Amino acid sequence: MRIDILTIHPELLKSPFEHSILQRAIDKKIVEIRLHDIRTYSTDKHKKVDDYQFGGGAGMVMCIQPIADCIDQLKSERNYDAVVYMTPDGERLDQSIANHYSTFENIIILCGHYKGVDQRIRDHYITHELSIGDFVLTGGELAAALFCDSIIRLIPGVISDETSALTDSFQDNLLAPPVYTRPAEYNNWKVPEILLSGNFPKIEEWRHEKAIERTKKRRPDLLDS
Repeated sequence: MRIDILTIHPELLKSPFEHSILQRAIDKKIVEIRLHDIRTYSTDKHKKVDDYQFGGGAGMVMCIQPIADCIDQLKSERNYDAVVYMTPDGERLDQSIANHYSTFENIIILCGHYKGVDQRIRDHYITHELSIGDFVLTGGELAAALFCDSIIRLIPGVISDETSALTDSFQDNLLAPPVYTRPAEYNNWKVPEILLSGNFPKIEEWRHEKAIERTKKRRPDLLDS
């Protein structure tokens, strides 16, 4: 998979991809991340990428030209499965969406800033709009990093035990059950006996029951869906 991220602050996105599982995925050439500084595409002599809103109003708007030129350049080099804009008014990112995007080969992600991007970019270039929640960030970089993490970890070969991702919360519309590790007793707090029994069918049955119990308590809306 190749992911091209368009941003005015590429330095904000370097760290998430230089550590842990995401770095290993890059090192193993399972995924390729390319950061593109939108300012370098600006034809303005001061490399300006924003301007005042037509019609007045508070806040600046990201200009169409540098974003359009960057996307046009990338699309001239390869085909893309999606051009994604991270925006609070987009479709809410969830596990099923992450599963879907993890099967793509090439993705462009646009990080917004200020009051957002010129609507013509959204109308003519963007194919998908995603939100990570009903709140506003100062820019789309953190949202883009979160989105990338959610899909990269699902690509075969990224996580050493691929079955681990299949038992995560939301994969089957249930929250994950409680998990425990050594020691079996600490401070007189004991691990449930069933998990020490070696009876794996019974253990899976216990985990499923606990997952339903936790989901009913914390996210009953998932059971409704």
